[in-house]
Amino acid sequence: MSMPDPQVRESQAPTLDLSVVAPAHNEQDNVDRLVEEVGAALKASGLSGEFIIVDDGSTDQTRAKTVALMGSRPWLRCVAMQQTPPGKGNGQSAAFHAGFRAAKGRLIAVLDADLQNDPGELPAMIKLMREQGADMVQGDRSHARKDNAVRRVGSIVGRKVRLWLLGDTIRDTGCSLRVMKREIALQLPLQYKGMHRFIPVMARHLGFKVIEMPVTHRPRIAGETKYGFGIVQRALPGLRDLFAVRWMRERRRPVANAEIVARTGPSVRDSGEQAELREPRTTTAAASR
Repeated sequence: MSMPDPQVRESQAPTLDLSVVAPAHNEQDNVDRLVEEVGAALKASGLSGEFIIVDDGSTDQTRAKTVALMGSRPWLRCVAMQQTPPGKGNGQSAAFHAGFRAAKGRLIAVLDADLQNDPGELPAMIKLMREQGADMVQGDRSHARKDNAVRRVGSIVGRKVRLWLLGDTIRDTGCSLRVMKREIALQLPLQYKGMHRFIPVMARHLGFKVIEMPVTHRPRIAGETKYGFGIVQRALPGLRDLFAVRWMRERRRPVANAEIVARTGPSVRDSGEQAELREPRTTTAAASR
């Protein structure tokens, strides 16, 4: 069965306060606890909400376990990625793209399915967003990580390069735990591989206010990491993507617009028509200059 057209989904008005989206590839041993913790976070938030698990080409019981839990949890949904490579997924960027367009929330929160992010921190992030008048709250695990010397040096170098090329001051752009307004999520070019690593800086390039909040970092207790640790596996593809984001920033142009319509009325003279300017659309932010 084919999935609904993503453009149709994108045009639908939100009907909930909050959607939580988690891409999952072979996370069968984490699904039960993940759903329980997200359910508790939704309840604690006091908001109407849902949890969407995006099954990204899993070859284990991730999808089956999710579907089994959906029977007693009307707020739990499963979106299955299509046309995935044999034994693999299409990646986090593509999974986020699909999840965001399936979401019904005015706010969209994201987290990893491996339980290293704590869903219990989402209510505090939403509260901070409101207090600071922000459009996105990005999690920062840098104070809590216990990386070895090689990874620490790599992180420092990576931040300096991103600052130099993109003006990106986000400390932990690799942290998936974040909350954003719906209009941000729908403007991100996540159909391109690797773009999920640049969500905060792309939101800033679009003119949105992004703030950071310290969050915890939990060890993985089940499943296997989906990322390599070598220079070639991580640094070089990341540098290529960084230049792509810089190119998009420099080429992006504002797309906010207002429709001009003609109206007629008894007070209109001469041609019997005059122009009326409708209010500009509010769902599209102007790009950075």
